[in-house]
Amino acid sequence: MQVLGIDVGGTGIKANIVDTDTGEMAGEKFKIKTPSPSTPDAIIECLKEVVSNYDWKGKKVGIGFPSVIKNGTSLTASNISPLFINYPINDAFSKALGCDVVVVNDADSAGIAEMTYGKGRGINGLVIFITLGTGIGSALFYNGQLLANTELGHLKYKKSVFEKYASNYAREYHHLSWKKWAKELDTYLNHLCLLLSPDLILIGGGVSKNFDLYKQYLDVPVKVDTASLYNDAGIIGAAMAARG
Repeated sequence: MQVLGIDVGGTGIKANIVDTDTGEMAGEKFKIKTPSPSTPDAIIECLKEVVSNYDWKGKKVGIGFPSVIKNGTSLTASNISPLFINYPINDAFSKALGCDVVVVNDADSAGIAEMTYGKGRGINGLVIFITLGTGIGSALFYNGQLLANTELGHLKYKKSVFEKYASNYAREYHHLSWKKWAKELDTYLNHLCLLLSPDLILIGGGVSKNFDLYKQYLDVPVKVDTASLYNDAGIIGAAMAARG
């Protein structure tokens, strides 16, 4: 079954048609910048552009979104407009796009894809999947089952939260070397291990493709690996969530 998957991030929006039976993307990836300010109306206009690009009106659409999503409502706003707090996101997007839209947390959608078609497949115990991008997203899986809407990038650290120091945006914004940035990431990963005792940590997001540049600086008591689907996981997982 083919579903249009859309990954809405703090800086960019990516989309593609996904064959949810295989996890493979069936079309050409489409990318646009996330608008600023990223209000609901502005995001909807971008989503309309995506749907129009694929001539997808009336078909299933899955969207990974940087928010806690419960019962079709976005409850938080992480690196997105605060107007999305307590926003009826499923209904509003479905009405605006003329499609059956299912919205899920963006890290959860990426984790779903990686646990189904990537390195998390068949892994029992506790797997922590994190995305390192504009912020830090997290998805927890126990024996393959998702514990939805974790926000582990928002754990308190120093004067703020971990994503302000260990995200890829933080590395770029502060012009950190891979070694200096990896020191913050190492602190974060060890903190997750202290709290949750995972069996595996998978790193996704765009920076995962640069793992060889910083893995030697990580000293973590469990296996840390890159997600095999890299930056496409969010698109694939969003489509899978919409399929149900």
